[in-house]
Amino acid sequence: MRRKIEYAKAQVRAKVEHPFRVIKRQFGYKKVRFRGLSKNIAQQTILFALSNLWKVRKRLLNAGEVRL
Repeated sequence: MRRKIEYAKAQVRAKVEHPFRVIKRQFGYKKVRFRGLSKNIAQQTILFALSNLWKVRKRLLNAGEVRL
């Protein structure tokens, strides 16, 4: 029972941490810039949207919806 609980926690953790890894590695976002709270929120919103596109890029290219 304990192993199942830990497995479930690990699955959730992996799904939550993956977008942060993409933002850090692919887009070079290492730390928050304190230029204003609204600017930080706006920048992070854009980065998470780009992260979502990064995750599904292969599916989009295979479906023919995006042309380079």
